[in-house]
Amino acid sequence: MHNFLDWNLRYKIKISFILIFINTILSLLIESKVGIQIAAVLNVYLPILIFTKFYLSVPKKFFLSLLTGTIWAFFSYHVAQKWIIELTQLSSFGVALFIIFGIAIIPGFMNAFMIASLLLDVRPPRKKYEGKYPDVTILVAAYNEGENIISTIESIGRQKYPGHINCIIINDGSKDDTAKKVKSQLRGRPWLRLLNLKKNVGKSEALNKGLEIVDTELTITIDGDSYLYRDAIQRLVERYMSDPSGTAAVAGAVLVRNSRINLVTRIQEWDYFHGIASIKRIQSLYQGTLVAQGAFSLYSTKVLRDIKGWPKCVGEDIVVTWNILNKGYRVGFAEDACLFTNAPETWKQFIKQRQRWSRGLIEAFKTNWRMLFRRRMITLFIWWNLLFPYMDIVYTFAFVPGLIIALFGIYWIAGPLTLLVLPLAMVVNWIMFAIQSAMFLEQGLKVRKNIFGFIIYSLFYSIILQPACVLGYIHEIFKGSKKSWGTK
Repeated sequence: MHNFLDWNLRYKIKISFILIFINTILSLLIESKVGIQIAAVLNVYLPILIFTKFYLSVPKKFFLSLLTGTIWAFFSYHVAQKWIIELTQLSSFGVALFIIFGIAIIPGFMNAFMIASLLLDVRPPRKKYEGKYPDVTILVAAYNEGENIISTIESIGRQKYPGHINCIIINDGSKDDTAKKVKSQLRGRPWLRLLNLKKNVGKSEALNKGLEIVDTELTITIDGDSYLYRDAIQRLVERYMSDPSGTAAVAGAVLVRNSRINLVTRIQEWDYFHGIASIKRIQSLYQGTLVAQGAFSLYSTKVLRDIKGWPKCVGEDIVVTWNILNKGYRVGFAEDACLFTNAPETWKQFIKQRQRWSRGLIEAFKTNWRMLFRRRMITLFIWWNLLFPYMDIVYTFAFVPGLIIALFGIYWIAGPLTLLVLPLAMVVNWIMFAIQSAMFLEQGLKVRKNIFGFIIYSLFYSIILQPACVLGYIHEIFKGSKKSWGTK
């Protein structure tokens, strides 16, 4: 009872904070008659909210978060009027809106929506089951992973899963000693099997070859250079079994294993720990994680076969997830089922990886564009993703040049008003750090000090990331889809 009262009080404080934030912004918009009316209503309901017992359903959380983001967007537009006028004098009204919405107003809406959603997110507990858990098969598609594959196998062997685990390593025509290394691990591990493909067929086809011989209810994929932490498989399965009916896949939490190599990996540690994890958490709250990443995800074997497995494309994990969602299923996220993977160690590798992710997004839209018109909460995130190419283009061709000329005292594009986005971004990072740190503490993990990496991630990461994404979009749209193997 005491724990429930503590939870109820914390929940009320979070929602009160959101409503006070909305009320404050509306009060600043004194020229808006509608804003004054909404603020008056909130002034009436805020005391009622604090002193009554209640529960907000997921659709109501979605509405409140959407309201928060929308009000912040209107506030930003109100404050940016002078900026719009000045930029219009240099170009045109349409160009001014195109730039300012892309670099300030829409990102501000997204950050405000994320803040509200993270504050409202109360993760339902994973249900532990007595007796035997469902059998699972882990598929590991490997190409030239001789250096890492033994460590991956050992981490699977250490899992204390209360069910049976099968593991199929699909060696996709590797040119190194991957097959030899796997064969050396077969003795004493009856759960381990090698599927040795003599010819390289690509990651998606390799996974489909493995799927053909899966005989368990659940299929899990992990990368060949990854390390499963403790009871990650059990936590992943428990989340799948605890989530609402209609769940067909659950993404695990992927974190950076080699974060101490250099600055490139140090920056990515924060991207995985903060950015990627927060987006998946929010999307899961609204019943539709958009990417069950191939590095670590669980799928219903039956559903995978119904959609004919992984499509042959660059972003096979993105497209297969959207194929699942397009069939009306739900995709969840297990934030405490942790796997550590090796992130790209050079800028060249990093840019190629993000270009491939961007190409995968375009591929997903090509095959599942009808999802833009589905009446589901996750449709917002589909449109959200549709805006990414636009925002990346504006950032690359307007904001970055604007930063350069701002160094010379010319604030046409990058100036004081663009700083409106920064407070929200910092709040998002602070909330996510608190959430992830609590999860790490619960699992006996420690957040390693990486202050310099965080500073570079916060201030300069997008300068590299977004132009790389633009190149990926161009490649996929205009140059066709030549497919290449790789997880990095």
